[in-house]
Amino acid sequence: MSRYRPPRTAGTALITAEGEARLRAELHELWHVRRPQVTQAVSEAAALGDRSENAEYIYGKKMLREIDSRVRFLTKRLESLKVVAQRPSDPNKVYFGAWVTLEDEQGEQTRYRIVGPDELDLKSGLISIDSPLARALLGKSLDAEVRVATPTGERLWYLIEIDYR
Repeated sequence: MSRYRPPRTAGTALITAEGEARLRAELHELWHVRRPQVTQAVSEAAALGDRSENAEYIYGKKMLREIDSRVRFLTKRLESLKVVAQRPSDPNKVYFGAWVTLEDEQGEQTRYRIVGPDELDLKSGLISIDSPLARALLGKSLDAEVRVATPTGERLWYLIEIDYR
């Protein structure tokens, strides 16, 4: 058995303006704040002498590799993303960036925003446009029935509100 793993698909190359700002802030934080701090710590640890058993030096070098890897990923990803900032021409249908309120068969309401895969955060109600629920919602109008196959079986929701802030 080989160790080869095919590369993951990056997902849809769309992002909201807020999501892009968060990614750019993370890139700035890593490159201009964290990396200089870790570089300084590594150089101080290297000055202590023997690097082969110097835990601070080894850990610092590992942190630098992780930071550099994330910086490379963010730089490439930000170049390939398309920022969607304008509202759609038909605000009565669900498109990228929409806040939707759904009601299930028991009457419980949940609110989600359809965003890019880089912004996914279920605790904040942000779902990826690549998710089965978001794909089922795209193009739907108010009062539409949305059926989605879940691991526990098929679920039914009713679309009761669409909002573009």
